[in-house]
Amino acid sequence: MDSGFWDDKRPKGVPAEASVLPFQSLTELIDDSFSRYSDCPAFTGIGHTLNYKDIDRLSAQFAAWLQNHTDLKPGDRIAIQLPNLLQYPVAAYGALRAGLVIVNTNPLYTARELHHQLNDSGARALVFLENFGSTVEEVVGDTPVEYLIRTAFADLVPAPKRWIVNGLVRHVKKMVPHFDLPKAVHFRGVLAKGSKSAAYSPVARTRDDIAVLQYTGGTTGVAKGAMITHGNLLSNLEQTDACLGQVRDDGTPWLENGKETAVAPLPLYHIYAFIVNLMFFPHTGQHSILVANPRDIGLFIKAIKNYKFTFFSGLNTLFVGLMNHPDFKQLDFSHLKVTLSGGTALLEETARRWEEMTGTRVSEGYGLTECSPVVSVNPLGEAAKPGTAGMPVPSTEIRFVGADGNDVARGEPGELCVRGPQVMKGYWRRAEATAEVLDSEGWLKTGDIAVLGEDGYIRIVDRIKDMILVSGFNVYPNEIENVVANHPGVANCACIGIPDEKTGEAPRLYVIPRNTTLSEEDVISWCRERLTAYKVPRQVVFRKELPVTPVGKVLRKELKAEFQREQASS
Repeated sequence: MDSGFWDDKRPKGVPAEASVLPFQSLTELIDDSFSRYSDCPAFTGIGHTLNYKDIDRLSAQFAAWLQNHTDLKPGDRIAIQLPNLLQYPVAAYGALRAGLVIVNTNPLYTARELHHQLNDSGARALVFLENFGSTVEEVVGDTPVEYLIRTAFADLVPAPKRWIVNGLVRHVKKMVPHFDLPKAVHFRGVLAKGSKSAAYSPVARTRDDIAVLQYTGGTTGVAKGAMITHGNLLSNLEQTDACLGQVRDDGTPWLENGKETAVAPLPLYHIYAFIVNLMFFPHTGQHSILVANPRDIGLFIKAIKNYKFTFFSGLNTLFVGLMNHPDFKQLDFSHLKVTLSGGTALLEETARRWEEMTGTRVSEGYGLTECSPVVSVNPLGEAAKPGTAGMPVPSTEIRFVGADGNDVARGEPGELCVRGPQVMKGYWRRAEATAEVLDSEGWLKTGDIAVLGEDGYIRIVDRIKDMILVSGFNVYPNEIENVVANHPGVANCACIGIPDEKTGEAPRLYVIPRNTTLSEEDVISWCRERLTAYKVPRQVVFRKELPVTPVGKVLRKELKAEFQREQASS
């Protein structure tokens, strides 16, 4: 699709092409940010704030330890398995400064998942939270990992609060199962040694060098590591900067450098938060409030209630959880300017409730790991159109391709394909898997069905693999979920396709009700009034919760597997 199509539709201040920053690597970007915003608050965790000068010093110490006390070389992989704690940016920036490749690792991985990722990436070092040390112990002996760095929850919080919090986690809440890893060194000890050894030597990296191995969720098989280069991330940062750099009608910027405070509940090991909170915000000198456990909604609200936050990033499940908590509406939203949603489809009912409760319209975006991740984003403020993924970010081309491989007519659904400087280099050591999604001309197949409206806004219909074929008709779970989510008695829902003798497949709906009076017939009747007959769910299953990823995406594959187990045992 010719990018010129959007030239007269883009929000004020957003160019067709992103400006190229004068950096060859993320390290150069980081150094620039540390220099320009040294006294500005950078990250807050467990109530303690580090400014950019602090992060500069601590990450330099970590890099010095890596260079002087290990034999790790530039290009070697280091896995970072941490939730949103102050240790994360210190370890990540330090690793990049030492020329290493970050392998972002989910702390909640099972032993099988962790074993696969460490072996597949060839990681030689692992930074882990001691809460998950027993899982590390179970697998690490059968991996290439040579260096283990353990950290406790509050390791970068000053004493005596550090002692109190770590003691509470270990001995009162008993959140640290016993493990035996005698070779593991302590994070605070690493920083102390780094501060006393020779200063780290800057490592020259280029835009073509890999910066991060970002593993996909493995929803279609074994998890694969997307090779995200310094250039990919810098380009996506430039694109994000252009979109979030738009101005209001009076010419004033929505966001001001060094003056914004962002709530950061999404894990930094996820590519969405990685680019926003770890790259874009430092580049513009902003302050991120790290939320270590966003699933504990009550603690989440307490962690942010004393801050005049201006920026909030999240996704549908998180927004719903917050709005359903009685304390959320008591927060001060008077300073909130921007709310971004990504990672999964934002239901229109969720967007409506959020705007009503906070006074801020959600700007939804779309992206995927393989695109570092941002592909498109809505304008900020009133121009945002709920239910859409906005417009392509600058310097990005998109196409909509049918099953025959040809472009579909505008307004018709097709697989969204993307080309731009943010598209990954490929999958780590998986040439065949790379060739399946990335062609010789640089077009990436996203696996998502989408439609381009005449207004220039992209509407994501659904994942190709989640589409339900009912009597030859395409039925998209997202559409059904959007309709059902508007029912006043529904808190959340998810839809999958199941085998049906008459129609081939049929929709099966899982519902978390707001009250005990909601019945299956209530839901079916609601759908009959709003959906074509073949789209109406054949079955409704009530649940107390739905399976979700740590980021909050509903795992339809888990619901399908659960259904298959039910059928096998019946």
